Formats: sequence, structure tokens, C-alpha cells
Amino acid sequence: MESTTTGERRPRSRLSYLLTLSRPRFWLYLAGPVLVGVAYAAPSVDELVTPVTVALFAYFLVPANIFLYGINDVFDREIDAVNPKKERKEARYRGQRIVPVAVAVSGLLALGLVPFVPRVAWLWLAVFVVLGAAYSAPPIRLKTTPLLDSVSNGLYIAPGAAAYAAVAGVHPPVLAVLGGWLWAMGMHTVSAIPDIDPDRQTGIETTATLLGEGRTYAYCIGCWLASALAFATLDLRIGALMAVYPAFLVGVWRSNVAIDRAYWWFPAVNTVVGALLTMGGLWRLL
Repeated sequence: MESTTTGERRPRSRLSYLLTLSRPRFWLYLAGPVLVGVAYAAPSVDELVTPVTVALFAYFLVPANIFLYGINDVFDREIDAVNPKKERKEARYRGQRIVPVAVAVSGLLALGLVPFVPRVAWLWLAVFVVLGAAYSAPPIRLKTTPLLDSVSNGLYIAPGAAAYAAVAGVHPPVLAVLGGWLWAMGMHTVSAIPDIDPDRQTGIETTATLLGEGRTYAYCIGCWLASALAFATLDLRIGALMAVYPAFLVGVWRSNVAIDRAYWWFPAVNTVVGALLTMGGLWRLL
């Protein structure tokens, strides 16, 4: 009876670990852009919920996060050993065999979407998978090259672009891609500020370690101002909404709030902004 109970607990324990590894707090960073992309691409209400849009949302909600963060944790094992954030907020990888298996399965699931989405969306699925792997895995390991670590994180808008392309049959507007890419660059580099000391201790070079904390703030603000400008060129209302990010970061920078605390507020900020963007896209269908 005891061995049966232990056997039942192991799958639950592994599942719990994988869910923690996938960063549930950040799930909407990938799945949210899918909703935004569908909202602005759909020609009618009937096109909002289809097998393709549901499949894209489901994939980018959980499996894509296991793929992206699982690769990161496997190849960052030594760095994470001295990173206190891993004990407090995230799961620390200690060589569990289930992780590489889950990463491989999650990557294959992305390929499984290919037959079901229009060819125009294939590019964006490839952008996500290739950059998602190249960011953490050797020999490229983009996360250890200043500036490229930031630029490569445009991968976070690939789900939204894939969803837009799948529904509309064409690529999203260039300025929307540019604005989203700059937003993702700023978001990634903000997240690297709390890791400056652990990264320096382990010899990892990033945009944040190169610039230092003060200039990294300025870099992120610049990315977000440029993002707001790109979106404003398409729609002034969207540009005004995206200006929340540089304004928020200026407030954090000038206050006494530590960035490693403010960093955990961004999921809430992103959820509100993403919801407003999605509602704006839906409004045009009414």
C-alpha cells in the first residue's frame, strides 16, 4: 500500500515541478499576445474562437513555457545555484530527467501545429522555437552576448504574430511587429537587472551586466519609448497605452523601490495592458 501511494505521488510531484518550472506567473507573456493577435486579425466575431486559435492559445499557455524556461533552467544550472530568486519564486533545476523530456515534447508540439495553421504563420512558429532554443542552449547561447540577449527576446511577440497570421492570412503590420519587439526587449532587460550580481559572479555577460543598473534603466526606458512611438504611428491610443511602461519604470527608478521587488509587479501591469489591447481589438468588431 505504501509503495502504491509513493508511486501515485511521483507523477503528481513531477507535474507540480514542471508547472512551477513553466513560471505560471508569466504564462500570459506568451499566451496573451495570441489573444491580442486574434483580436486584431479576426474579420468577424465568428473567427475569434476556432480550432486553430484555441490550439495556438493552449500551446503558448503551458507547453511553450515549459519549452522556453526548461531549456533555460537546464543550461543555467550553475548560474541558478547562486541566484536567490530561484529559491523564493521559481524552481531550481537539479538534474531531474523529466525536464529534458518535457522540453523535447513541448518543442515537438510546436511542430505539430504546422499542418493546422496557414503557411504564412510558419515563420513565426519558427522564430519562437529557434530563438527560444538559441537564447539558452550552446553553442549560440544568445543570453551571454550583450545586446543580442535583449534583441533575441523579441521571440515573445512571435505567438501574437503567429496568431494574427493564422487568422488574417497575412503577416501583421511591420510597425506592430517593431513596437512589440522593442517592448519585449525592454521587458527582458528589466528582468535582467536583479540578476546583475549573480551573473557577474558566474562570469555571464549580458546587456545589464555591461551597462550596469543605472544605464540599464535608461536602455529599457528608451526601448519602451521607441515601442510607444511605433504603436502611436499605427494608432495614437495604443501608443498612449504603451507609454505606461516607460512612465512606470521612471517611477521605480526615482523611488526607493528595489527593482527585484518591482520586477514581480510586471505580470499584473502586462495583464492589464494586454486586456485593454485585446478589448480595443474586439471593440472594432461590435
